[in-house]
Amino acid sequence: MPLSGLQNMSIRLNCDPMSKPFKSLALILTLATMASYSTTGSAEPVRQNDEKSFFERYSNAAQDVILKGLELVGINYRMGGNDPDSGLDCSSYVQIVYREAAGLVLPRTAREQAMHGEEVDKSELKPGDLVFFNTMRRAFSHVGIYLGDNYFLHAPRAGSAVRVESMQNSYWVQRYNGARRVID
Repeated sequence: MPLSGLQNMSIRLNCDPMSKPFKSLALILTLATMASYSTTGSAEPVRQNDEKSFFERYSNAAQDVILKGLELVGINYRMGGNDPDSGLDCSSYVQIVYREAAGLVLPRTAREQAMHGEEVDKSELKPGDLVFFNTMRRAFSHVGIYLGDNYFLHAPRAGSAVRVESMQNSYWVQRYNGARRVID
């Protein structure tokens, strides 16, 4: 299943207010695994088309970041929030994901996070890279985590929750500021 199918699935799952983020993660991982393997009657899964699975394409650190980021899908947005139980804003979401998944301590704001790591051209983005957007009429006012295939994870705005979104959406295309690589 392409990542776009997973993205649509995660949004649909989180429309239910009773849905828990870990349920979404479990389903996403199950679908990703099913898409990567086929069975031929034996107990061992066999790769389709000798392609690597979604998670095998990336470093362990990037895998950990993506998994932790997906685990928090569905957490409510709260401006200035820094606790998953009460809500997160975009930069605290990124800060928590990188601290818990990669042991990397990032600054608190998106603008400060944009000064860490190495600059990455949009054509060279890899999963785990930080992507930045101008959403408040100032550069680097929003941050997310790049997933691959033009999708990213982020805490978008008040009244919504952490989710996967396409960077090809015209809103994000017009506001893209750049990217930074903070893990290998």
